[in-house]
Amino acid sequence: MKLAILVKYLGTSFEGFQAQPSGNTIQQHLTSAFSDFFGFECAVTGCSRTDSGVHANGFVATVMPVDPVIAEKEWCNVPCEKLHRAIYPFLHNDIAVIGAENVPNTFHPRYDAKYKEYIYIIKDTPANDPFLSGRVWHIKRPVSNEELRKMQDVCSLFVGKHDFGAFMSKGSSVTDTVRDLKYASIERIDGLIRFTVSADGFLYNMVRIMAGTLVGIAYGEDIDVRGALTVKDRSKLGITAPPCGLYLNRVIYDPEIDFKCK
Repeated sequence: MKLAILVKYLGTSFEGFQAQPSGNTIQQHLTSAFSDFFGFECAVTGCSRTDSGVHANGFVATVMPVDPVIAEKEWCNVPCEKLHRAIYPFLHNDIAVIGAENVPNTFHPRYDAKYKEYIYIIKDTPANDPFLSGRVWHIKRPVSNEELRKMQDVCSLFVGKHDFGAFMSKGSSVTDTVRDLKYASIERIDGLIRFTVSADGFLYNMVRIMAGTLVGIAYGEDIDVRGALTVKDRSKLGITAPPCGLYLNRVIYDPEIDFKCK
């Protein structure tokens, strides 16, 4: 039996999810918390490698004992619906477990995911909001309704199966850059601009390049999304938006996991 957990975290002070030598990552904090809680060494596996400063509303991970002898037993003695309360004292203040469920040993949170949904949040006001610092990308010139419609039009170009090689930053070892993008939309909600996108997989900095491109479109920059998709030319797109506005919002599985929290 594996334990699947649904996690929410504010990534501002962390170096991403994946374990790093510094020790200041979401994976390492979760591993330490569950190992201390259960009293034996645990391994935590995540659904994605979110970058430094990126947040999550619905990150999925699994917890398993490292010792195979313990793993063969009924090692989790806490009901899934109560795990969030039990683990709370062991967690960093910026990390919360918001649900749990038992899953088969064959389940893998990354490779079994059908789609992932990200959101990118932009605040477009002349003045900064200290309560949103590190949680949104603050751009100082407001986006008009007409400019927002231009951004919406570009979102439609993203949808479908394309070679998104132009939407990948240097440093990735990925060679297959074709992704099936299910939907992409941008709207203003409670005064903030929210870009929502879902796909069967994402390339390195793909959503942040999309967000930077959409803002560039709004501001009238010389950007050619169709050309970039055709010839995989990164220079035809906008900047890579900062990590502070990016959230892993949801991971979709088939069948869905019935995370419990009471």
